[in-house]
This record gives sequence, structure tokens and C-alpha cells, in this order.
Amino acid sequence: RMSRHAKKLRDHDINPCVAETDATTKCMDDNNYNKDLCTDYFLKYKNCRKFWHEIRMQRKRNGVKPEMPTAEERKKILESMG
Repeated sequence: RMSRHAKKLRDHDINPCVAETDATTKCMDDNNYNKDLCTDYFLKYKNCRKFWHEIRMQRKRNGVKPEMPTAEERKKILESMG
């Protein structure tokens, strides 16, 4: 059984970077945990976290709830950016 924290991390509405997390984990698994071979994945994950953190802080400052856009809202935000 997954802990509540683990469930939150897997929830696409809460964690905007599930795909990046999974890709990084898969890369590490596939490459015998050699971080050097997965640098691009770590960078994509880091950029994802940074991007959505900024969005969250902006929404918080503007009093927008929820602070983290839902998975559906995030998809629209990304599409609008091209």
C-alpha cells in the first residue's frame, strides 16, 4: 500500500512533474544508477519543478485557488505557450 505522501506524488493534479520523475527513475534503472548517463532527465525534472513553482507562487500572490493548476489547466497553459 502506498503512503499518503507517495499517493500525492503520483497525483497529476498535485505533482506537475510525474512524467519527468518517471523518466528520470527509468533512466536510472536502465543505466545501473549511473547519474552521469541521466543528466538530461535530471535537468528536465529540475526545469519542470522550477517552472511550476514560479506559476504556483504567482497564483499565490494573486490569490488564485488552487495555487497549483490542475492537470487539465496545466495542459492549457503549456499549449498556450507553444
